[in-house]
Amino acid sequence: MGPPAAQPTHAVAISATFTAEPLQEALAFWLSELGLNYAIRFAQYNQVFQTLLDPVGLFRANRDGFNVVLFRLQDWTRADQTESENRTAIESNTRELASAVQSLASSGAHVIVLLCPSPPGFYSSDAHAALAQHTEEILYSGLHTLSTVRFAGPSDLSRLYPVVDYYDGAADELGHIPYTPDFFAALATMIARQVHLLEAMPYKVIALDCDNTLWRGICGEDGPEGVVVDAGARALQEFMLAQREAGTLLCICSRNNEEDVVETFRVHADMPLRWEDFSARRINWEPKSRNLISVADELGLGLDSFIFLDDSAMECAEVQADCPEVLAIALPEDPGETAEYLRHVWAFDHRAATEEDRKRAAMYAQRIERERWQRQAAGIEEFIAGLQLRVAVEPLALENLPRAAQLTQRTNQMNFTMVRRTEAEIKSLLDSGGAECLAVRAGDRFGDYGLVGLLIFRTRARALELDTFLLSCRALGRGVEHRMLARLGEIAGARALPTVEVPFIPGARNRPALAFLESVAAAYRHGTDGRLVFHVPAGHARAITYKPGDAPVPPSAEPEKHAEAKPVARKFTGYVHIARELSNPGRLLRELASRRARQAPEPEPVSDPPRTKLEHRIAAIWCDLLGLPAIGVHTGFFDAGGHSLLAVQLLLRLRDAFGVELSLDVVYSGELTVAELARAVELAQLGALDSSEYASLLAELEQMSDEEARALLEAEDEKH
Repeated sequence: MGPPAAQPTHAVAISATFTAEPLQEALAFWLSELGLNYAIRFAQYNQVFQTLLDPVGLFRANRDGFNVVLFRLQDWTRADQTESENRTAIESNTRELASAVQSLASSGAHVIVLLCPSPPGFYSSDAHAALAQHTEEILYSGLHTLSTVRFAGPSDLSRLYPVVDYYDGAADELGHIPYTPDFFAALATMIARQVHLLEAMPYKVIALDCDNTLWRGICGEDGPEGVVVDAGARALQEFMLAQREAGTLLCICSRNNEEDVVETFRVHADMPLRWEDFSARRINWEPKSRNLISVADELGLGLDSFIFLDDSAMECAEVQADCPEVLAIALPEDPGETAEYLRHVWAFDHRAATEEDRKRAAMYAQRIERERWQRQAAGIEEFIAGLQLRVAVEPLALENLPRAAQLTQRTNQMNFTMVRRTEAEIKSLLDSGGAECLAVRAGDRFGDYGLVGLLIFRTRARALELDTFLLSCRALGRGVEHRMLARLGEIAGARALPTVEVPFIPGARNRPALAFLESVAAAYRHGTDGRLVFHVPAGHARAITYKPGDAPVPPSAEPEKHAEAKPVARKFTGYVHIARELSNPGRLLRELASRRARQAPEPEPVSDPPRTKLEHRIAAIWCDLLGLPAIGVHTGFFDAGGHSLLAVQLLLRLRDAFGVELSLDVVYSGELTVAELARAVELAQLGALDSSEYASLLAELEQMSDEEARALLEAEDEKH
């Protein structure tokens, strides 16, 4: 017997405007699949705003976990209000919700907001349908730029996990459980997918095969004109183009003659993807694993950031064997399944893309040209001079908050304090008036680097106190960092402050930052290795300039090369299994049922087993709900582990199985046992008879012997 499982230290905390506990089993399954040891906790019923705003409540205490908000628009309406009043209430609540989520996110908490569908009748009104769309737009605009927040609406749910019969009116009326099991499974899957997106390290490169992947056919045999871009290939190309626009680099990795591939792109000019959309290409007869290593080296990225896509399972196996860090994905044999399959590979999911993300492919192309110039230059001085570097240090604009936060999350080498912040935290810092933030942009004759650096500082009585100094690795080693420090010296001098205080906190990978500081201000170093402070005179800082021959070259002026890159410790790589086996709610429910059956212990004999067919059927429903192998007919429901929510589900299952409507009075008016439920079902079925049928049945029973009456009842039991 192995050691006991570690107790969860974090949670997925859920607050909903409806009863959300039916999510428990499916969500627990997904967290287990993803390798996340998280508890699942539910806030009090319909306490969404209270949970969001409570300074010591469930969400605020769950900063290192994931906080989930589920709501329906119908739950913000009242029957005694006019349509106009309800519309006003919904819009007001929506804006308050966005504000409350922004406030929670500013503390660093992860928040997932899902607008769930109201009953179908809610959308029958054109006004309500338009309001639902307007609500999604308000929330999207208010939340989509926050790096720790994910928002999805009914359209997202129906696109990824369509459930036709999502609403259960009887369950909604009985226990405010508005959805069918299929939809709760879909909802749990969407929550898990958002958790994974916020928790996992993103992939950065997709390497694509050509023949029977980008197109149907073999260009070297069928000829460039002979290959076909069918619906499946076009869907794949459109999907990959969207990936590129979201910031993922595309590469070609194909066993082919390069001239045939080039000609195929030329002949099929109407393809969504163009030759120039690929940041690197390896078209030869080398093993694809070797080519991927070469591409990783060229791009300066680790293989653990690569996805490889091919129609051949054998090629995928070769890559997986020689490059296990790469996520290798074989396409479905049926091209018609390609689009649906790709939608369910979670590795392709993206957070909100910044403008820098959308420019990434172009920046890598510029980098390759820059490296070519570096190899041609006679030395570092000629290289730097020939770049014609441009640097602008200016106040951070609000529209650049997402990129600023992204820099704090991703920058390691030239990062003085290793402070990570969300955009909401940066905005809160600036709104408080206690800090200033400068954004650093750079470019050269080969192209624009974009927003590459950030300075956050405060003015104290005798010093300009630096909080954050970071510069993207794409701009290292060219003097940008020198200009940033000089700018701080200029600001300090203009404000008659004698000193710029520059803290340094060591991290796992920011040695280049310390090397830079010691190269320009070693004489002003104070403190211990755990925390250093450089008290740099303002005049000295202002005079700092870059001298290529004197300054130390950082260990990596460009992103880390393949051989030096540290692989990402990914908690989950089972994307293919999800896409193939768990891509819809029905499959998930079957998997959950199968797992329950496998994990159920061997049933032990009970002293009072079911006696009639009706009791057997009720006992089976009961055991399925409670996860029990067997139950006695006189065992109390609550004694066996039941609770109020399960009791509601029990009544709903009985309704579906026997066509009877039992009220909650059955649950609480007496002892809830299989035997008592069987009597209640029989009485309800008898009550459904009209008076003439009932009188006829009584007359028939009066004419029978006890044995004949028992046989008749057993025959009736068989029917049900």
